Amino acid sequence: MIRSYLTIAFRNLIKNKSYSAINIGGLAVGMAVAMLIGIWINDELSANKHHKNYETLYQVEVNQTFDGRRGTQDAIPFPLGDELKTKYPDFKATAMCDWSGQRSLVVGNQKFLKDGHYIGQDAIDMFSLQVLDGDKNPLKEPYSIVLTDETAQALFGQKDPIGKTVRIDNTVDLKVTAVVAKQPKNATLQFDYLIPWHLQAARQPDYIKRAETNWISNDYQVFAQLKDGVSLEKTNAKIKDVILNHLLNDELTQKSTKPEVFLHPMSKWRLYSEFTEGKNTGGFIKYVRLFGIFGLFILVIACINFMNLSTARSEKRAKEVGVRKAVGSGREQLIGQFLSESLLITFMALVLALGAVLMVLPYFNTLTEKQLALQIDNPIFWGIMVIFTLFTGLLAGSYPALYLSSFNPVRILKGGVHVGKSASLPRQILVVIQFTFSIVLMIGTIIIYQQIQHGKNRPIGFTKQGLISVNASKDLVDHFEALQAELLGSGMVSSICTTNSPPAQVWATNNGWEWKGSTPNDKSVGFKTIATSYDYTKTMGIKLMEGRDFSRDFGTDSLGGVLLNEAAVKRMGLKHPVGELLKWNGSDRKVVGVIPDMMMESPYQAVSPLTVIFDKYWVGSICVRINPNVSSSAAIQKIQPIFDKYNPGFPFDYKFSDTEYAKKFSYEELIGNLSAIVSLLAIFISCLGLFGLASFMAEQRTKEIGIRKVLGASIANVWGLLSKDFVQLVIISCLVASPIAWYVMSQWLESYTYKINIGAGVFLVVLIVALAITLLTVSYQAIKAGLLNPVKSLRSE
Repeated sequence: MIRSYLTIAFRNLIKNKSYSAINIGGLAVGMAVAMLIGIWINDELSANKHHKNYETLYQVEVNQTFDGRRGTQDAIPFPLGDELKTKYPDFKATAMCDWSGQRSLVVGNQKFLKDGHYIGQDAIDMFSLQVLDGDKNPLKEPYSIVLTDETAQALFGQKDPIGKTVRIDNTVDLKVTAVVAKQPKNATLQFDYLIPWHLQAARQPDYIKRAETNWISNDYQVFAQLKDGVSLEKTNAKIKDVILNHLLNDELTQKSTKPEVFLHPMSKWRLYSEFTEGKNTGGFIKYVRLFGIFGLFILVIACINFMNLSTARSEKRAKEVGVRKAVGSGREQLIGQFLSESLLITFMALVLALGAVLMVLPYFNTLTEKQLALQIDNPIFWGIMVIFTLFTGLLAGSYPALYLSSFNPVRILKGGVHVGKSASLPRQILVVIQFTFSIVLMIGTIIIYQQIQHGKNRPIGFTKQGLISVNASKDLVDHFEALQAELLGSGMVSSICTTNSPPAQVWATNNGWEWKGSTPNDKSVGFKTIATSYDYTKTMGIKLMEGRDFSRDFGTDSLGGVLLNEAAVKRMGLKHPVGELLKWNGSDRKVVGVIPDMMMESPYQAVSPLTVIFDKYWVGSICVRINPNVSSSAAIQKIQPIFDKYNPGFPFDYKFSDTEYAKKFSYEELIGNLSAIVSLLAIFISCLGLFGLASFMAEQRTKEIGIRKVLGASIANVWGLLSKDFVQLVIISCLVASPIAWYVMSQWLESYTYKINIGAGVFLVVLIVALAITLLTVSYQAIKAGLLNPVKSLRSE
């Protein structure tokens, strides 16, 4: 019987080639998009699951109150790691960790900048890092280094790296004790190398000795592993006040922040990283859900095409159904027949979809910055594909099967089935649903792009073009004045300065500031902090709003000068800020100038209050303003030897500020690009369906059109006749889609402080575009029908 079903199904496909092509093509596109989105979602949901201790690993985080707001941070005090491990039996292991930073790795003439961490020795087992070669506990020696296989290959080629020496930052030699497998791209802990945490104590004994009792500064990360069976809630209750209990009575500012320690599970690191008022409110998971809905939308749109075209051609199959029922076929058998046809089409579409996915996957990986692949050698993958295809086939074929199998054989064989308005109503509803989904996607895509442009058009407060930054090594800091003189003398550079963070970012936050009229509670207000030296505003291209920059003509600037941004002036309530005396942790600071609010954090959030202090020893980056009269490429070529001269242990690595600033839009642009692609494909699939329906309607009304032409109807009249119904359906779709899209996108915009207002213009534009696409799609069939010779149309009469 199944063989008979498939034979009949295949004959019907051959008989109706154009409709079969539309059905198979539409389903293939829908399935390919759903497949790509599914692979992407699976990659996001499986983040960090390669770790064996996935269920028991946590990051230690702290909730604190600053300026009346409860904030969450993963930066914690130095002594917290040992405190948790030694005094709380719930913990199996802890590992202190610094923030990922680029360091120079040198072997012979090979010099590379690589990202890595100082990290506790328990991290190897905690994160179940795969040791490919070397010591299984490789971080126990202070002067050791662990390399990933990729880094080892870059440094040593095919030679065995174990026991070899790597020079770090041109300051210390470390012995390679192990090679570990590089982490998957969706892992949170990313690194090219690991250095033992206790190496810091060996290299900076005085600093570490002070840090061991410092419960105020939050500078490090702590990862922790709980023992099996230990309750997270009970452990959080035990450790909640561990920082607060160590703050001394004279540290009222810190105590007023009410720090509360808690553990954030590894299962939430990737997708649930956002906190509001100390509560986890989600994160990237909102995009995963959004694209899950997009994938379902596309699949439903493709299935609607199949349903519409199958039911629209019901008259062609009516006599077949009548005859089969007359000779004894039951409804179950007819349903089986039509579902088998649907499944045959769907499996054909699957083959095309897999081919399409294999073709576009490299481009999709480039777009999403991932390393996704079809696991075609995995039986589980094929099991999922079969289930996915069966689901799609049954979804697409269910309505046509139930509809066609319900025909009355007596009525059919007497005079055929007469399709009136009641019969076409379900198809019209499906077309409205189909275009509603497509129009929602179109509106959403336009609003996303408007929001991106809104952020890009926001004044950033400094001139990012022609500004580069270089990581500041000890050699560059020690020889900064000579470096500065030689760079300025080259004619390639117009200005240079030091800062503690790159131009488009700000890494430090400090409290303890006092000003005229401030209260004791104001000392807990966190001010973003930039440490710099002379020529900061000149190098950054900042136009001072009031006052001046730090000047060599004023000796007091280097001892206690400070610049404030507009947000800081507003927060302090200073009417005439220049000349005002402030205090920072007991030391006097004089306001010498006011700078505009600079966009150094998210371009969609309010600018934080910022203090710019003079400190030529707190250096993380060297900022260089290229001479505007010289091309960037020529300048880079000329200044590289100068940097190499003063920084011989490092490769010359620089970043353009405009490129780095553009990265702030990466997530939004990814979502916008994916939305645009999905929207275009949704419209394409919908138009395939419209094209098929228009073709069927033109075929069904051939004689009517012939009669109308004989009576004097023009091609324009025929075009209007066939287009009218579809235009009405699209207008209804727009009316249904607009409030849905407005609500969904309003909710999405709620996460942004600096955002657009959704205007009526976007809905009007989408309506016009949807109507234009509809008319273009239908016009071919309408004009073709209008050009048909009425004599040929009516000859059979």
